[in-house]
Amino acid sequence: MTGSRVLGTGSALPRRIVTNAELAERVDTSDEWIVARTGIRQRHIAGEGETTATLATDAARAALADAGIEADSIGLIILATATPDNTFPATATKVQAALGCQGGVAFDVAAVCSGFLYALATADSLLRTGMAKRALVIGAETFSRILDWEDRTTCVLFGDGAGAVVLEAPSGDTSADSPGIIGTRLHADGDQHDLLFVDGGPSTTQTVGHVRMRGQEVFRHAVVNLSSVLKEVLEDNGIHADQLDWVVPHQANARILDATARKLGISPDKVVVTVDRHANTSAASVPLALDVARKDGRIKAGDLVMLEAMGGGFTWGASLIRM
Repeated sequence: MTGSRVLGTGSALPRRIVTNAELAERVDTSDEWIVARTGIRQRHIAGEGETTATLATDAARAALADAGIEADSIGLIILATATPDNTFPATATKVQAALGCQGGVAFDVAAVCSGFLYALATADSLLRTGMAKRALVIGAETFSRILDWEDRTTCVLFGDGAGAVVLEAPSGDTSADSPGIIGTRLHADGDQHDLLFVDGGPSTTQTVGHVRMRGQEVFRHAVVNLSSVLKEVLEDNGIHADQLDWVVPHQANARILDATARKLGISPDKVVVTVDRHANTSAASVPLALDVARKDGRIKAGDLVMLEAMGGGFTWGASLIRM
């Protein structure tokens, strides 16, 4: 039996676009260097008045409109982010207030780039218990505000944005072919903390800090962990890789996407790629890419779609969905 089903998707991007050429004026890099190593050509950067909450709210409104439902039918909001508006309260509560659907459940999830997968699994579990009938699951980031703009190894990789999905609790008559979440696997390995982290926090330095990363080691772990978790989800549900219609991966690096697809024998034509336009938007990247592929007509009702991501922690996971 399938779980919660996706009713709609939405996304939001900051107005300002920063190209590789513009970055090359600030740090020792070039468009050729960035494209060759990451596949990134541009990214959106939040400006004045644009925050994680405002982007999340805009994406949520777009998802509600796509689903054709009103905000007051939402009883659960889970927002995945590593860049909240405030240390507390949860940025999800700001989205809830902006949408006017107070009284339900609203909280944030912190699992960095895997955050949307963690939030999706949590929402599905809560909807299955009857906690709510409908949920908004959002990934939103303003990663530009925790970047060291003098560190070319990190500042060229990230961008800002938000993506959202509306989920509805499963009905009692679902079957294996019904739309909905079919299966999810999540993992974490805290021993790898120092490979990708932010060097600040309220309990340690009392500062926000900046992103620090050992790129080659992260790359190696990403390919191994992502291919492994995808195999887990496929085997759990008796699905072969060639039965997938689409893979919507975390948009970290084009080389990671290619290497993971090759390792699983998945055609590159089935992999949704937005990293060239959005760069790495952390928890926002999977729902952003999902929305892009739905809106341009690639992902259709009935398609079998695999979502996957890995982020700092390390955390990683995958979710198989029938659209």
